[in-house]
Amino acid sequence: MLLFYLTKQKMKTEPFVIERTYNASLPIVWKAITNKKEMKKWYFDVDDFKPQIGFEFSFEGRNEDRVYVHLCKVVDIIEGKKITYSWSYKGYKGISFITFELFEEGKKTRLKLTHEGIESIAVNGPDFAKNNFVQGWTAIIGTSLKEYLEKQN
Repeated sequence: MLLFYLTKQKMKTEPFVIERTYNASLPIVWKAITNKKEMKKWYFDVDDFKPQIGFEFSFEGRNEDRVYVHLCKVVDIIEGKKITYSWSYKGYKGISFITFELFEEGKKTRLKLTHEGIESIAVNGPDFAKNNFVQGWTAIIGTSLKEYLEKQN
């Protein structure tokens, strides 16, 4: 019984990870995930964005008639390879972290997105459930970014 409990507890804190390989060079993918004008075309309409530690930005997300203000702060960066930022919501508990990592694979680029700490946000209700983040990131990384990058070639 204790093993089941510990396994269940560990599962609750597992980050969500999604990886996709794009037919685009690493510099093109890096620009897509760090340039405000490019981000607006496939991601969210961020108010401003600079890939530098300490830079804070925000954007709105919607779920039916509810609007959520996302508050983010860049906390780690390896130029051209990795960027991590915090992810929280104005007026709600919890903080999570989003990491984009890029890996050159010949003329293609593999992107690995990790979303950690979702459980700290999930306490705010069903709109913040992990499966909503899974669906959202799968659509954003698997469809929106892919379609955007295909237009760049």
